[in-house]
Amino acid sequence: MAAVIDIGTIIGNNPKIHGGRPIIAGTGVTVQRIAVLDKNGFSPEEIVRKIDHLTLAQIYSALAYFHVNHAAIESEIAAEDEACQKLLVQSIIS
Repeated sequence: MAAVIDIGTIIGNNPKIHGGRPIIAGTGVTVQRIAVLDKNGFSPEEIVRKIDHLTLAQIYSALAYFHVNHAAIESEIAAEDEACQKLLVQSIIS
């Protein structure tokens, strides 16, 4: 019989990694990173090829977490985009 994995153990967080943002357990890959790739049109299979140390199950778990916590993850993405825009403007001005 194949080992059964509790899906709740696939996504975790650690305050020492990415400021405590949700990550795929045992990795440093954030749910936010997977969500951004998904939003940019990458399929789960393409994401696995791009980040080849992850499994398809981990990608789907991250996407499920993203959809369940959509508002929070979208807020993090927007805040990061805003910070990047500020840095870009500062680099142009300097």
